[in-house]
Amino acid sequence: MYAAPDGLDSNSGTSVSSPTSFTSALTKVAAGGTIYLRGGTYAYSTQVTIDRTNSGTASAKKTIAPYGSEKPVLDFSSQSYNASDVSLNARGLQINGSYWYVKGLEVKGSADNGVYVAGNNNRIENLDIHNNRDTGLQIGRYASSAPNSEWPANNEIINTYSHDNFDPDNGEDADGFAAKLTVGPGNVFDGCISAYNTDDGWDLYTKSETGAISPVTIRNSVAHHNGQTSTGSTTSNSDGNGFKLGGEKIAVNHIVTNSVAYLNKKHGFTYNSNPGSIVLTNNTSYSNGQSNFAFDAGTHQFTNNLSYKGSSSDKTSGTDVQNTNVWWKNNASTNGKGLVASDADFVSLTPTLTRNADGSPNFGNFLKLAPGSDLIGAGTPSGTNIGHQ
Repeated sequence: MYAAPDGLDSNSGTSVSSPTSFTSALTKVAAGGTIYLRGGTYAYSTQVTIDRTNSGTASAKKTIAPYGSEKPVLDFSSQSYNASDVSLNARGLQINGSYWYVKGLEVKGSADNGVYVAGNNNRIENLDIHNNRDTGLQIGRYASSAPNSEWPANNEIINTYSHDNFDPDNGEDADGFAAKLTVGPGNVFDGCISAYNTDDGWDLYTKSETGAISPVTIRNSVAHHNGQTSTGSTTSNSDGNGFKLGGEKIAVNHIVTNSVAYLNKKHGFTYNSNPGSIVLTNNTSYSNGQSNFAFDAGTHQFTNNLSYKGSSSDKTSGTDVQNTNVWWKNNASTNGKGLVASDADFVSLTPTLTRNADGSPNFGNFLKLAPGSDLIGAGTPSGTNIGHQ
């Protein structure tokens, strides 16, 4: 099925020469079918919603993808913004359905979340989400009436870039990514980048009113320069953590692997009062505004993590597995085995992060371990490097 910015609802969309509208295509596409979006700007002043009754199947997902190499843009900039009651603001694309595969789109300008995922077993891949007036992409329940059993589960967010999101009311809500408050099991972020968002890179906040969420997995991902936008928009309320992994002293055992935080306004990785057993393995945190790792309490499990040049000493409550973590404490990076990290351990400390064609992060030589570094092969299992791989 084909859709275009000037497609007509009355067109069937079954040929590239007679495209339908995007919103019409959403209701017409069958399980196993694909909506090919022609390039150009799809401008909306209202929210685009995929209903809960509109789903694919495990063996036949519904797909939204660009047509060839064309670049479709979902632009919600004309949505009105209510600063006095932000709950009234429309989102951009809200996916209440399940078994959808959305890839290769640009989404911008919404009055609330750019993309909101409330269904199950969806895959969001290689999106560019930016300049929304709340969090770029959020996972959460479809309605306040949804029971815990219907909280979103088993969604994959892959190689997606969320940046420059800013909430004008207070600057404290616009994260790059959020899986918070009402989240079911099996949700994964893999290969994503969160940068220049006014609040946090990732927010896995919990509240006592809704209780614990299910554990979230984050891997191969990057948070940098959060706390203000690339044009300098920020407020005194903007937190600026890279990975915020909790809230209100509720225990949730998240998993964070092979991820990197650098140059964020506040902490790189923070438990944010989560007293559980977060598992952190092969992560690197560099030059954040406060602690690179801030885990003041809990029974967290740390393996092969690398902290270098934080503004404050790390706090690492939990288990340092086989003394394989190199922490920044008292203005030095060391571990329990006597390893000491220095500038010479890195090929480069100049940020050069880009995105590969599939949307995955490409560090170049930035934070790459230099040949001969004692950190190479010093982790566990034997032969594993310390820090991100």
